[in-house]
Amino acid sequence: MKTLKFKPYLVDQILAGHKTSTWRLFDDKDIQAGDIIDVFNKETGGQFGVVNVTQVRVKTLGALEESDWEGHDRYESEAAMYAEFSTYYGDAVGPDTEVKLIDFTFEPKTE
Repeated sequence: MKTLKFKPYLVDQILAGHKTSTWRLFDDKDIQAGDIIDVFNKETGGQFGVVNVTQVRVKTLGALEESDWEGHDRYESEAAMYAEFSTYYGDAVGPDTEVKLIDFTFEPKTE
């Protein structure tokens, strides 16, 4: 089973129904539309539900359009976005870096 981890503030946004998209660089999980993925709180390690991937698109960070931001937090600037992704992935990130835009529906854990 594939898994994704989210920071606690993003868990809250997913639970509230505000976050319906995640962006991933260097996707080593080969996430595809139709995947059902267990989702975990990165800080606690606890599973809080599953997501059903409804759509996957790949583009560069520099080619993002207004519609790509639906269901995803905005960054204060492009430089801030690149810097944040660099901290997650440990690599230099810029406008030519490919990003996988993953749209999903969420089902909370019921146990």
